Amino acid sequence: MSDKLLIVRDLAKHFGHGRMGRNVPIKAVDGVSFSVARGEVVGLVGESGSGKTTIGRSILRLVEPTAGEVIFDGKNLPKLSPAEMRAQRRRMQYIFQDPFASLSPRMTIGEILTEGLAIQRIGTRAERRDKARAALAAVELPEDAIDRYAHEFSGGQRQRIGIARALALAPDFLVADEPVSALDVSVAAQIINLLRDLQARLGLTMLFISHDLAVVEFICDRVIVLYLGRVMEIASSEQLYAAPKHPYTRALLSAIPEPDLDRPRQRQILTGDIPSPANPPSGCVFRTRCPHAAPPCAETVPPLEEVAPGHFRACLRPDISL
Repeated sequence: MSDKLLIVRDLAKHFGHGRMGRNVPIKAVDGVSFSVARGEVVGLVGESGSGKTTIGRSILRLVEPTAGEVIFDGKNLPKLSPAEMRAQRRRMQYIFQDPFASLSPRMTIGEILTEGLAIQRIGTRAERRDKARAALAAVELPEDAIDRYAHEFSGGQRQRIGIARALALAPDFLVADEPVSALDVSVAAQIINLLRDLQARLGLTMLFISHDLAVVEFICDRVIVLYLGRVMEIASSEQLYAAPKHPYTRALLSAIPEPDLDRPRQRQILTGDIPSPANPPSGCVFRTRCPHAAPPCAETVPPLEEVAPGHFRACLRPDISL
């Protein structure tokens, strides 16, 4: 058995966009490759529009990939039939960003938590109710929540319900898509601690999507840095935060507030705007904002190369000093 539960190879997702009578593809994700080991938490970070959510949804086929492979426990998900994919879905669950929009206002919490179990034909009605109560207990919500409705709970409690729904099917793999971005700081910290405890206790494998690098450092074992649908850098959290190898990563990290006022962080501000995915730059997609860009950067797409053990970077300028 491979220690890699998930392998993504050359994943692409292009959306059609009509412009001046032409169908222009929007390259939301364009040739992304990475893997996630069993029991590992991998962070997916980048600015808004970098393709993070599209990757998460493409992995679970909530949107269909345009190209590439998504191999989950030996099975290439885009090649599976609807019936085969349904069998895999009980092992792969999604935690959505908006805890209120993702919960039906017409269903009780019990109905929300048992819906997936019923679709997968797991247990009797009473057994499914028992599993729902166990899921509520796992996320530290009272048992009487099972007969209440989503609007009766706070934002943090609703996100706990969203997590409970994902856990009800006892999945092996979770995609957590910006699970705390809609919450207050103190509540967000509680949810992050909950996810960390659940991952350790249940041995979950997780893809954690976020724009908050401070949160990613706390919860993730490895980090993938995205820019305009492409991977810029992959490294362990320790490697990435101690010695980033890509200028884009360095700029992102410089924006994290430094708690030690006697050691102010040197801010590296990127100039210009993120290009449109409908018309990305040639060569390196980051070159239009990169302070180290050179003429070859406009001609060649930089390959993702190992620059230190377990540390990968997509950059044509090995001579630059970060």
